Amino acid sequence: MELVIATTNLHKIREFRDMLKGIKHIDVLSLLNFPQYHPAEEVGKTFQEIAHAKALHAMNALQKWVLSDDSGIVVPSLNGAPGIKSRRYAGEDATDAENRQKLLKELAGTKEHERAAYFECCLVLASPNGFVKSSTGTCEGVILTEERGRNGFGYDPLFVKSEYDKTFAELEESTKNRVSHRRKALEKLLVTLESMS
Repeated sequence: MELVIATTNLHKIREFRDMLKGIKHIDVLSLLNFPQYHPAEEVGKTFQEIAHAKALHAMNALQKWVLSDDSGIVVPSLNGAPGIKSRRYAGEDATDAENRQKLLKELAGTKEHERAAYFECCLVLASPNGFVKSSTGTCEGVILTEERGRNGFGYDPLFVKSEYDKTFAELEESTKNRVSHRRKALEKLLVTLESMS
């Protein structure tokens, strides 16, 4: 059975493939398999609203089971920024490195408790027969004052999960995929995914 991950982000695709490899009857595809498909403009004020819109748009266009993801990093001391604008925090076409530099600049001179942060991920699973289910996962930690590590993507080189001493970019990919916000959200959908046929 085919499941389309509604993204062209290679890092996310690899993470989902790794986390879903235990479900043998699911063939994991992505939007890279459908070059003719054009995602809708992101709409919504929350991760949930954006993920829901992504899932329904892709499902209606492709007529397949779709799993969409909207996620980002939230810093309470910055009134929740970057939040839903995590991917374009430093501008519409900003690179990951530019987004991280802006976050470091915004947090310059702050105390550690002001650098508390969490990753949030909202997943929405949708099928052509009208089934829709969502889940959310979070991962709490702190933003460092400088980047560390070469793995991961996005804000991973700046984020240390609570009770860990390595950034997400320093962790082995398999370790990150066991403890991340994306994993926590996906775990809530595993029973549904395992029962799909």
